[in-house]
Amino acid sequence: MPADSGKKLFVGPRFRRIRQQLGLSQTQIAEGLGISPSYINLIERNQRPVTAQILLRLAETYDLDLRDLATADEDRFFAELNEIFSDPLFRQIDLPKQELRDLAELCPGVTHSLQRLYAAYTEARRGETLVAAQMADRDEGSRFEANPIERVRDLIEANRNYFPELETAAENLRDELNVPAEGLFAALAARLREKHSIVTRIMPVDVMRETLRRFDRHRRQLLISELVDGSGRSFQLALQIGLTESSTAIDAIVNRAGPLDDTPRRLYRITLANYFAAAAMMPYQAFHAAAEALSYDVHVLAQRFNAGFEQVCHRLTTLQRPNARGVPFFLLRVDNAGNVSKRFSSGTFPFSKFGGTCPLWNVHSTFDTPDRLLRQVIELPDGTRYFSIAQMVRRPVAPHPQPQPRFAIGLGCEIRHATKLVYAAGMDLEKAEGTPIGVNCRLCERENCSQRAEPPITRTLILDENTRRVSSFAFSNAREL
Repeated sequence: MPADSGKKLFVGPRFRRIRQQLGLSQTQIAEGLGISPSYINLIERNQRPVTAQILLRLAETYDLDLRDLATADEDRFFAELNEIFSDPLFRQIDLPKQELRDLAELCPGVTHSLQRLYAAYTEARRGETLVAAQMADRDEGSRFEANPIERVRDLIEANRNYFPELETAAENLRDELNVPAEGLFAALAARLREKHSIVTRIMPVDVMRETLRRFDRHRRQLLISELVDGSGRSFQLALQIGLTESSTAIDAIVNRAGPLDDTPRRLYRITLANYFAAAAMMPYQAFHAAAEALSYDVHVLAQRFNAGFEQVCHRLTTLQRPNARGVPFFLLRVDNAGNVSKRFSSGTFPFSKFGGTCPLWNVHSTFDTPDRLLRQVIELPDGTRYFSIAQMVRRPVAPHPQPQPRFAIGLGCEIRHATKLVYAAGMDLEKAEGTPIGVNCRLCERENCSQRAEPPITRTLILDENTRRVSSFAFSNAREL
């Protein structure tokens, strides 16, 4: 925060994102800061400056860490732009990094639009979509959704993976049920039966086959496979209650996203119902207080709230409530082939949208040590350091001879937050050597990496039949233009 309280700053887009994350209108935030709504409007349009004094008042009034709120989105947007403009498609354009940072800060909407356009381009280039045919079949006002999964991920990131309406609804539900974690399944089943005439039935696998959960609307039955464990059963009941009792709140959040095609709209609703279910199992105030008191011990939190390891890790990425924020974690879920099936970030970790992850990150090593939790300090090429933990998890068991599903969960935060974690106890984080990783191989410019799967797209590949290096790929030091 600037020491000179009279310094004038033009940070309109940044200020607007903070207000939207708080869920406030211009009038509401103006009242809280003691200034006029018209001045707020001018600030957000970069037609008036915001003084450091106003920013301080904003932080005090709404208990904000302005450093986190001001930089997290911009770092993410910059990482997305850098990934896009590293593509050989732009090889002839010498675009300074500072221009990308300026664009990320001043025009986040343009950044998001470019990301979606590039996603559509890559899908079409791979032959996975027929863009011309899709566009020809659509009304003039509709929009092409290249990848509904990425679209929903973008919406979650835009909300910083925090939805206050669902948090409130979930906490109200738990207050009404007034049961401990071990009694939640029975209480949820009773609520579905008594309030909605929905009967819960645990069904044999030979009846459910490959289905884990199914709601029979006509018979008013919620069928859950016997393969689903205890925490998973409570989660599925809470999800059904979310779809039944919080449908209006879910639809309101979806509608705020603007026009959506049917597929991303349905996926967004399901994602929000899942969010509600986790919030019902681990109500915000109780879960946040326990996480802080236990120094974010995931296993103990899982026992206390009768939840799974992955459920707790996912829930930790949502602790963004003003006045009660948790550590800003990021989360990754991968299979043993390196495919990313889940990623969330309430911090600044630059996940790649168009590739895998670095094999040097020990999240991949958990398949070799299935019963151990691994910890690691990692360092990106720009020098940013993070602390992460990783562990393999097993999903609902599969009948023999089907392969048993296994995934690895990676949970991490910036190194400056790691002192709050029980897993960093006894470590000298300032002196700890960080494992040098990259976002992924196609964007990483580190030389002599024995794990490199492909050369960076920003460098020229060097082929020499007389030399074999540690890395399978040698490349020039100069960026391609």
